[in-house]
Amino acid sequence: MKNVVVVGSQWGDEGKGKIVDWLSSEADVVIRFQGGHNAGHTLVIDGNTYKLRLLPSGIVRKNKISIIGNGVVVDPWALIEEIEEIKNKGVDVNEENLFLSESASLILPVHSELDEIREDNSKGEKIGTTRRGIGPAYEDKVGRRSIRVIDLSSEQNLDSKLTNLLEHHNYLRKGMGKKEYSKEKLKNDLLKIAPKILKYSKPIWKEIEELKKNEKKILFEGAQGILLDVDHGTYPFVTSSNTVASSAATGSGCGIDTINYILGITKAYTTRVGEGPFPTEQKNEIGERLGEIGKEFGTVTSRKRRCGWFDGVLVRQTIKTSGINGIALTKLDVLDEFDEIKICISYDLDGKKIDYLPTSSEQQLKVKPVYKVFDGWKSPTCGIKNFSDLPKNAQIYINFIENFVEAKVSTISTSPERNDTILIENPFKI
Repeated sequence: MKNVVVVGSQWGDEGKGKIVDWLSSEADVVIRFQGGHNAGHTLVIDGNTYKLRLLPSGIVRKNKISIIGNGVVVDPWALIEEIEEIKNKGVDVNEENLFLSESASLILPVHSELDEIREDNSKGEKIGTTRRGIGPAYEDKVGRRSIRVIDLSSEQNLDSKLTNLLEHHNYLRKGMGKKEYSKEKLKNDLLKIAPKILKYSKPIWKEIEELKKNEKKILFEGAQGILLDVDHGTYPFVTSSNTVASSAATGSGCGIDTINYILGITKAYTTRVGEGPFPTEQKNEIGERLGEIGKEFGTVTSRKRRCGWFDGVLVRQTIKTSGINGIALTKLDVLDEFDEIKICISYDLDGKKIDYLPTSSEQQLKVKPVYKVFDGWKSPTCGIKNFSDLPKNAQIYINFIENFVEAKVSTISTSPERNDTILIENPFKI
């Protein structure tokens, strides 16, 4: 039995949804372990498109258990809305196939409002938050004033917890010239939605232990890229949670020994949403072409993604910090039309060659990429299912990536369709 963690090896938007859906045919259980409804996965199955934000990708498959772990921050209204959306597309969602951790922290309207206020009032560089309250919700979790799923089961307990929470938030709001938030309204709104949420609630660590005893295959689904990790990413232009693979254990309540294989989803070029350093960004016709061909717009926010060449230095770094065993190379077909293609193999920092991204945000913004140039293949790769059938120059490009980042290319995706995948190594069968 193998349990697999899927993480993004760049800044997110690497195409995790398709790969997770493809792997879920092998798995019995799919678990979301961090993030919130600020990151989305798009699945295309039999011509039907599903855009998921909180629900694990396994929810669209029959006879699979989908779990939202304690590491996820959950907007209860957004979750119910998403469940209804997916039900309207013919997907069955019930207490037997969706489990929600009773210790998951909730995102409340006061969080999203604070997110907006801060971003709008920022006098310096903006972080580029999605304004969905994820950061403030994680702040309250760490500050030990969070409202958790289980708190919805007791009105008396909820009332006490809201008093503590709003004492903090109303102090902040007063300082920013905003009206105090009403506890009674928030409590009544939560009590109204509570039954719809609590029916999915379970002690997830206990459920996972039972699933392990029954030798069920578990797929852990990361929501964002490693370069957005609050510790290992391009801080402060990061998300508010740990996105590295080891968070799968913490964010679901199982031992680290539960994880057997880590798959890093890696786009054949690089994109980023929001602000922050991006050494290989192409603010030119090349960047526009990558975005247009790759349809680079956010699943959740529809924001246009910044585009650039593949950064081998960054991917090699995330492979080390997350312990990635193999990578799934996605969107190779987007590069089909280019005469030449570049890979960043080092940086120039004030005339000095370096082989890693510095920790200092000032230096991250100063580094200049050093490229290796490859001839394009100028031939369609869309739908190819065998590595040997790829154009020779595409094979050269992939082999170089594999050797440079020091991780095996285990899977290659050649279109958004699930079956347009070249499988070199199955993580569940190694």
